[in-house]
Amino acid sequence: MILNPPKIEEIIKDVKTALLKEPNIEVITITSNGEPTLYKDLDILVDRLNEIKDDKKLLILSNSSTITDPKIREVLKKIDIVKLSLDCVSQMCFKKIDRPMEGIYIKDIILGIKTFAKSFENDLVIEVLLVKGVNDKKQEIEALNRVLNEIKPTRVDFGTIDRPPAFDVNPVTSEVLKELSSSFEGLPISIIHKTKPKFKVSFDKDEIKNMLKRRPQSQSDVDYLFSDISKNNLLQLVDDKEVLKKSIAGVIFYCDTNLILSR
Repeated sequence: MILNPPKIEEIIKDVKTALLKEPNIEVITITSNGEPTLYKDLDILVDRLNEIKDDKKLLILSNSSTITDPKIREVLKKIDIVKLSLDCVSQMCFKKIDRPMEGIYIKDIILGIKTFAKSFENDLVIEVLLVKGVNDKKQEIEALNRVLNEIKPTRVDFGTIDRPPAFDVNPVTSEVLKELSSSFEGLPISIIHKTKPKFKVSFDKDEIKNMLKRRPQSQSDVDYLFSDISKNNLLQLVDDKEVLKKSIAGVIFYCDTNLILSR
């Protein structure tokens, strides 16, 4: 339970003020210093935010621990973008990374996400935090890949540790993030790059098309790795309608025109 949570009227008042000051806001995010789905009046809050959001998107960030609850799933269905954490799919790995309370099992969370995904018509984003020596192993990545393809999220966000953690664990490099993401064919993966690459790469048009047949590339991927020549080739492919430029849950992706995205 969230201690000393703000009252709904306080939240709505602050959101209205923010929308007046910053009319170009695109997304209203529900988050907290803890798990936001534990807020006892979440259902009412979501309804009130939907009433005032106008053309904005409503997003929630959740660690997935309550997705097993049918009541929570029903509330989440009213949100435009639901972002759920799923760092690994084995219980041992789950315990190492997420340190769950006793009685919380990753198999139940996965079942909850799958159940939710089947009836959710808006954008479902899965966030994966990669930790060196824990869930970057081949066996864990392959198992996660299988589950993600069963869930069929709108987008997958790959990231790693970028601030001092509570436990003695280490981040993976941006190069490793990029390499591991290549294992997830067909899934729109957005890599959260925290460092600059050692060098940019020049791709010709055929190389770009072959790359996109394996998986879509986000704008972040392009900015991170593509040389200026590669970017020009990519834009020409878009102009020639050989590559599709598409917004997926608010992130720009470049896709193979024959690729049918899952959601």
